[in-house]
Amino acid sequence: MLVPLLVDFDGLSPQGHRMLAVFGAAVVLWVTEAIPLHATAVGIIFAEILLVSDQALVGLPDSYEAPPFADFYAALAHPVLMLFLGGFVLAQAASVYGLDRNLAGVLLRPFGRSPAALLAGLMGITALLSMFMSNTATTAAMMAVVLPVAAALSPSDPLRAGLALSVPLAANVGGIGTPVGTPPNAIAIGLLANEGVEVDFVQWMAIAVPLVLVLLLVAWFVLLRRFPAAVEEVELSVGGAFDRSRPAVILYVTFAATVGLWLTEPLHGIDTSITGFVPVVVLLSTGVFSTDDLRSISWDVLWLVAGGLALGSGVAATGLDDWVIDLVDWSSLSSVVLLAGLAGVAVTLSTVISNSATANLLLPIGVSLAASGAVTSEPLLVGAVVAVACSLAMALPVSTPPNAVAYATGMVATGQMAAVGLVVGAVGLVLLVVAAPPLWDLLGLVP
Repeated sequence: MLVPLLVDFDGLSPQGHRMLAVFGAAVVLWVTEAIPLHATAVGIIFAEILLVSDQALVGLPDSYEAPPFADFYAALAHPVLMLFLGGFVLAQAASVYGLDRNLAGVLLRPFGRSPAALLAGLMGITALLSMFMSNTATTAAMMAVVLPVAAALSPSDPLRAGLALSVPLAANVGGIGTPVGTPPNAIAIGLLANEGVEVDFVQWMAIAVPLVLVLLLVAWFVLLRRFPAAVEEVELSVGGAFDRSRPAVILYVTFAATVGLWLTEPLHGIDTSITGFVPVVVLLSTGVFSTDDLRSISWDVLWLVAGGLALGSGVAATGLDDWVIDLVDWSSLSSVVLLAGLAGVAVTLSTVISNSATANLLLPIGVSLAASGAVTSEPLLVGAVVAVACSLAMALPVSTPPNAVAYATGMVATGQMAAVGLVVGAVGLVLLVVAAPPLWDLLGLVP
């Protein structure tokens, strides 16, 4: 952090030097996790206020229009965070009233007892739930369904590991599908909104869901080949009776209404963040969501997303993005090379650090590159590629919380997780860089 404050970089403004120092500190702290990730996020906001806002402790050039300090605080209440907050409230309430587990049990029954069909059903349902709930919450709920089934199998049956691995794989992949599925999606949408590129719920799903379906199929095939079942049929006994109490019914109606409004946004025009705030208000007002439930929300994740949005705002406001862009002759690089480079770095970093931290570091620069027209004039293309790439890292227990949950069951070895995760991630990376952009362009999804 001290280097940009002590060394004069040619062409970089005084405020740009300060912002580069903040960015450098963010990189070191997010990668090393010397302090909690969310602590780094709020530290970024505070540092930007003290260094590059209109309340900076040391004066800045008169030519610099310093952003009001309130703009940086506003990252903590960005519309994207309200959208994510709604998703967290729905997920926590669904867990409290058993909606997730019972729904999973009901949806699994039609798949029968065949190992291949059961595995497909388990992955499909997990992916579907993770589109609207946090990946970690979905994994925890689905593991409650999987563990009794796996425990009934012989310890020597490879299917045990296959079942345990199918849940985190499907949760990681499924989270790609919607704006509320995983933090990198929210970070990308927030940064794109700051560039004047609005992405609604349905548009993101149109971009991401086809990739989700292909990756689920690939993961299913790899699991079947890598962990062939030693039995012809699997005994399935999951899901109980749905809670019919008044609070549970209110939750069911609110959950259905919220998801319905998200999926029909092009028809009614209500912003996804406004819809996302509906369950927060309704469930708190009716007492369905208690004070203790509210305390259990993953506020650290929301603050982490806010830190990424604030970092992007600071990079743009101080001109640091323009300086970085001018360092390289981007005209010598094709769009494919740029996308492949950003996506490759995203997957590599996300394998060993939080995918949210990776998105916070890469998306501000990537979106700025696209917005400047240095390589491509499609910020949405770059934002979607980097955000999705952050979710393709699933090779190690530390790569994602769902992986850690599966590893903690004791049914999966690190080598088994790496063997499957690397294949799925590599296939996803190729599809994301080579196949997806032409398809999005053909369908008019990336204007």
